[in-house]
Amino acid sequence: MMTDPVADLLTRIRNATARHAKSVTMPASKLKVRIAQVLVEEGYIRGYRVEPKKPQSELVVDLKYGPDGELVIREISRVSKPGCRVYSGARKLPRVLRGQGIYVLSTPKGVLSDRAARKENVGGEILCQIY
Repeated sequence: MMTDPVADLLTRIRNATARHAKSVTMPASKLKVRIAQVLVEEGYIRGYRVEPKKPQSELVVDLKYGPDGELVIREISRVSKPGCRVYSGARKLPRVLRGQGIYVLSTPKGVLSDRAARKENVGGEILCQIY
């Protein structure tokens, strides 16, 4: 049984980018799909799709690389963990590498990037950071 599905998503993406895979497959959930949506909107992955299967649907994430094969996602890590949750208000959200990266937050308005959370003026749980 998986205790932290967000960490599983991040680890699968991290491992797939390390071996320059074109895509990565994992069990789907609403939270994972929303995180993938944020990564598409911010330009870190090419796309994603949910493939219905039995007993559980699969999330397929199409990874993105630069024109010469350089990594778009250099680092992806979990911030808020099941044993130690990390929350931040909209005004106190730190910037990742002076705006070069993003935080992904779970907010009352859904899963958002830190830029979108500042624009919506809403805080929440910081799920992960990407740069």
